[in-house]
Amino acid sequence: MELLVATRNNGKLKEIQRLLADTGIAVKGLDECGELPDVVEDGETFAANAHKKAATMAHLTGYMTLADDSGLAVEALAGQPGIYSARYAGDGASDADNNRKLLEDMVDVPFNQRQAAFHCVLALCTPEGDCQLFEGRLDGVILEQARGDGGFGYDPLFMVPEYGRTLAELPLEIKNRISHRGQAFKRFVEYLQHIH
Repeated sequence: MELLVATRNNGKLKEIQRLLADTGIAVKGLDECGELPDVVEDGETFAANAHKKAATMAHLTGYMTLADDSGLAVEALAGQPGIYSARYAGDGASDADNNRKLLEDMVDVPFNQRQAAFHCVLALCTPEGDCQLFEGRLDGVILEQARGDGGFGYDPLFMVPEYGRTLAELPLEIKNRISHRGQAFKRFVEYLQHIH
């Protein structure tokens, strides 16, 4: 079985290939499929964006396609940055820019009101248009300054209470097990094994 992952991000592709290494599924990225248009992520939710990406690429390529959308929702900011997590500080923003904006927006928020959650939604669509969604969530707290040098995105600001450490401080195997993406992938792999 071949699976197309709707990403041009090599890091993400390698992570998914590692997660599916024992399943016998051949995983390929968009760069292996010739010229394909970028899908405009204009949905209101993570699920809508993941579904649109997977359904569009499955239809265009004829491959079963997996797409994800994920991000950070902060309670004190009414769920922001949410679906705009990657471009919170503007288009082309770096992780550092996004983290700086998040800290600025939360400067007056007391520690006991800094709850947040990472969300991930995976969409698996067939070329015929059948789709399944798999979700994961990791709850935590936004710190007032970055800690740790692992991970990416908001990881250095996101503390996992049961470990007392940020995602950027946790070993990769723990992060992958507890993370929003790790949980969603666990559900996805269980589903694949069930239908395979």
